[in-house]
Amino acid sequence: MRPEYAPKDLAVFRLHQANECLQSAHTLLVAGDFKSAANRSYYSIFHAMRAVQGLDRFVSKKHSGVIDNFRKDYIRTGVFPQTFSKVITNAFEVRLESDYEDFYLISKEDVAAQVENAKTFLDAVEKYVGERIKHPDNPSPHARAAKE
Repeated sequence: MRPEYAPKDLAVFRLHQANECLQSAHTLLVAGDFKSAANRSYYSIFHAMRAVQGLDRFVSKKHSGVIDNFRKDYIRTGVFPQTFSKVITNAFEVRLESDYEDFYLISKEDVAAQVENAKTFLDAVEKYVGERIKHPDNPSPHARAAKE
């Protein structure tokens, strides 16, 4: 049986996972393992999205569920910029292709841009989660938007 976690603890744990993945992406990029760096940068974004969703107790067993909910509740409502939608899509597609296509190649420049996008994404999420944890009595912006 899975234990129940406080939303704050879940968000903090998932941010830790996101940071570990981002650090791995940097290390792999420098080592010249571009496909693996792309994979880790996607997972940094994925865990960052799940950190935000953990604060609102959202759970999905599928990547598509996490992505769709994040777009609906946090991008379309203006919590995060629209540009993040494209960052998520690009990272997800590159991860799929690099993991499953036999002859997929990604350039150092493309993966470096993806790693940088993952850092920008994670920085914004860390700021948002920090504010939500600091002010737990304030409803999430997406919850306020849904009521309006």
